[in-house]
Amino acid sequence: MTGQVQRPQSRLALALMVAFGILIAGFGTIGWRWYSYVTAGASPYDEVGIEVNRRLPESLRSWGCERIKDRFPRSVPPYGCQPGQI
Repeated sequence: MTGQVQRPQSRLALALMVAFGILIAGFGTIGWRWYSYVTAGASPYDEVGIEVNRRLPESLRSWGCERIKDRFPRSVPPYGCQPGQI
């Protein structure tokens, strides 16, 4: 130590860091849930997976719908993957 005293963090900075961490964890959890639904889900009719997929941007939604159609070729596409829905 060189004799300099380090100032403690402000409460606002700490609160912002915690909020940012929670936000990143939430996006990570939802993203992982969606990815596991479209690539390894047991059914194309998982309610949470359908809802997350339906709310994603068009490019991610179409990629997810293609994966679901490839994995379940004989089933009716879930809501959001049929033409004219959203």
